Amino acid sequence: MLKKIIISAIIVSSPLFLFAQETESKIVLARIVDGDTIITINLPEYVVNRRMPRKLKALANRNSRLVYNVKKAYPYAKLAGIKLNEYEEILKNAKNDAERRRIMKLAEDELREEFEDDLKKLTFKQGAILIKLVDRETGNSSYVLVQELRGKFMAFFWQTFARLFGYNLKEQYDPEGEDREIEEIVVLIEKGEL
Repeated sequence: MLKKIIISAIIVSSPLFLFAQETESKIVLARIVDGDTIITINLPEYVVNRRMPRKLKALANRNSRLVYNVKKAYPYAKLAGIKLNEYEEILKNAKNDAERRRIMKLAEDELREEFEDDLKKLTFKQGAILIKLVDRETGNSSYVLVQELRGKFMAFFWQTFARLFGYNLKEQYDPEGEDREIEEIVVLIEKGEL
């Protein structure tokens, strides 16, 4: 008898269990892309009012200074590449070494007159970036360029002079290594995004 009562209680209460789980339905926007359904939900705007952590702020400041310095030095490096190509064409037509030296002296005087004041205004960091970017634009370090255009003695003289101020004309551009950030900035400048 007890068995019959338990079985009848289960049978009577089973419809109650079936209706106990009601679900709320919602209509959402969705797109079908390549057979997959992607749900699209508009979220409310969220404003963060917390101040930036010091380390992150210092990193952001360092990055913005690097962008500023590269933007300041890059036009001069680009111009150096253009001028080098022009002077190489002129030097190909030189008849002898004396004429070659005379042409280079005129070119040096022209460049000094046009850019010396602007280049003196560059900061130390901008000068170091310029040396690297000249290598990027011309394919040769500044030392090699001076050596080819003005001779070994002048290259040695300018390298020694540069070392007194903390520069190294023999420094080469490494876009995959230590100069990766500079390369990323230059690419953005060339694309017109900076």
